[in-house]
Amino acid sequence: MKKNYKIITKFIKDMSVETPDIDAYLFVRDNISNYSLNIDIKSKLLKPKIIQIETSLKYADKSDNKKKSFFELVFATIIRLDEEFKNTKDIAKIVLVDVQNEIYPELEKNFITSIHNAGFPELKFNKKVNFEDLYKKSRN
Repeated sequence: MKKNYKIITKFIKDMSVETPDIDAYLFVRDNISNYSLNIDIKSKLLKPKIIQIETSLKYADKSDNKKKSFFELVFATIIRLDEEFKNTKDIAKIVLVDVQNEIYPELEKNFITSIHNAGFPELKFNKKVNFEDLYKKSRN
């Protein structure tokens, strides 16, 4: 399939790694397997055919436990569409699938590196994100 957009620029818009104290750090280090990855994608039209996409990754423990760390990265990508699209579903697929497939390896690497640098070097994301499947599920 022909690529019908161009990435103009991409950058880390916001990054946060928070561990309140040594007790929380030691607890999280031993229980980080309870954390789960959440991905949120937002977009807005900046100019005709220019779209800003913000992909947020959050790695969090959803339990009621008080000893927690917080990990978040917001990655901004600015794209230019190569043509006018009559169908908004075509634009949604570009934003939610095509661009994500292109940027995600870099985004994931940056996120994991920040978590490793925060003192959790064992962390790995074992599942690969399938943006095509996520897109299809959201449309049903």
